[in-house]
Amino acid sequence: MGAIVARGRLRVYLGAAPGVGKTYDMLGEGQRRAGRGTDVVIGFMEDYGRPLTRQMAEGLETVPRKTMSYRGTIFTEMDLDAVLARHPQVALVDELAHTNVPGCRHEKRWQDIEELLEAGIDVISTVNVQHLESLNDVVEQITGIKQRETVPDDVVRRADQIELVDMSAEALRRRMSHGNIYPPEKIDAALANFFRPGNLSALREIALLWAADRVEEILVRYRAEHGIRKPWSTRERVLVALSGGPEGDTLLRRGKRTASCGAGGEFLAVHVERGDGLASASPQLLAHQRALVEDLGGTYHTVIGDHPAEAVLEFARQVNATQIVIGATRRSRLKQMFTRGVGETIIEGSGDDIDVYVVTHAEAARSRSRH
Repeated sequence: MGAIVARGRLRVYLGAAPGVGKTYDMLGEGQRRAGRGTDVVIGFMEDYGRPLTRQMAEGLETVPRKTMSYRGTIFTEMDLDAVLARHPQVALVDELAHTNVPGCRHEKRWQDIEELLEAGIDVISTVNVQHLESLNDVVEQITGIKQRETVPDDVVRRADQIELVDMSAEALRRRMSHGNIYPPEKIDAALANFFRPGNLSALREIALLWAADRVEEILVRYRAEHGIRKPWSTRERVLVALSGGPEGDTLLRRGKRTASCGAGGEFLAVHVERGDGLASASPQLLAHQRALVEDLGGTYHTVIGDHPAEAVLEFARQVNATQIVIGATRRSRLKQMFTRGVGETIIEGSGDDIDVYVVTHAEAARSRSRH
């Protein structure tokens, strides 16, 4: 029985647009590792005629490409079997979202890379944010250009390392003007279309926010592995606690406004169901509030618990919430004198790491006026 091969590690250079330097950085990392004695080969690299990129590849072994004919045209693709046979410690494989020519073993290059990883080969690759599947429609709205080649977000998110290759819109346009990205005959058209300042700024912001979500994933995993319960406020994450009452709409809109005050803010809503299965709120009202959460761009969650305040606090710490929004109590003054409500318990249990905002609403005012 053969020994189990440890899966290779994937590193991805993520960019907001062509020309920011992803391939150059991939080759630079390959050169650094080769300089330390690591066995590095270029499985596939596209330099688009850029002299600096081509120069960075010098001295690195390149596995010859496979030549294929399709509909009377000759194409070259990465020779997957040749890279597997060569079995380096690290393979540099450009353009993660590339679609292979029909006749290749896999339809997409990311599937080729998956096979290399399964064989125990570390892979360094590149991708632009406009090729991420979840952002395809957004990028088309911004740029007016439909990206035909996409890669599932999860493929990139599963990478062991993601490095954002960042560059301001002005610097990238200068790089374009100097002929460092496209040949001279394409420069003016590119600057007037895809490489407009507004497009580049929007794509850059999207790339930063997408990468920030990846950072959030890593932090959540790290906190879980190390038993850290105190939230780390890398961004505002606002949790709205829904009791199932009619004031929920007001709380949700306030939560959304609060989350939107900061860059990359996020808002969630949670409703606690009783452990005995008995309904404590109108299903129709909760369904309406769930739809409102989704319309506002948030996420709706249901947790089970006999003690709503404790369940809300536990969930808040699980999701790394920085703020909790609750409604002002609808209980009578007499009940408030002799018992603690859910709101008071949440405030007392939040400690100094989660802010709690109590939002007044019409239902609370009516309840107080009746008593």
